[in-house]
Amino acid sequence: MERSVEVFAVILFGVFGLSHIVQPRAWVEFFMLLRAKGEPGAFVDGILNLPMAAIIIGFHNIWSGIPLVLTLVGWALVIKSLIRLCAPKVALRIMSRVSVERAWEFQAAGAGFVALASLLGYSVYAGQALTR
Repeated sequence: MERSVEVFAVILFGVFGLSHIVQPRAWVEFFMLLRAKGEPGAFVDGILNLPMAAIIIGFHNIWSGIPLVLTLVGWALVIKSLIRLCAPKVALRIMSRVSVERAWEFQAAGAGFVALASLLGYSVYAGQALTR
């Protein structure tokens, strides 16, 4: 089950990462749209992050080696979702940083997502090679 969650994460973070890199302005517009909706917009962001967090925490409880990184990301997504869903005013203050002038921050985050996907992909491949 853990390997399946890792493959799922590789795909998800890889695609999101590439999208952040090549479409930063679209991500800015998306977050500005959410922010413009006020607290319901913060809820939407929390709702979008919670399923991935739940999948990782529920099915990927690994606390050593490279897979530990994914478990920590899962808990970070839980915290992000908690803030968005339980303290939406705080979430809106965090989301207020988003602007067209700071679109490069989405590209930096995208590079981080691609790096995470690459690291997890390597771990999946290396782990699979070891079991042959």
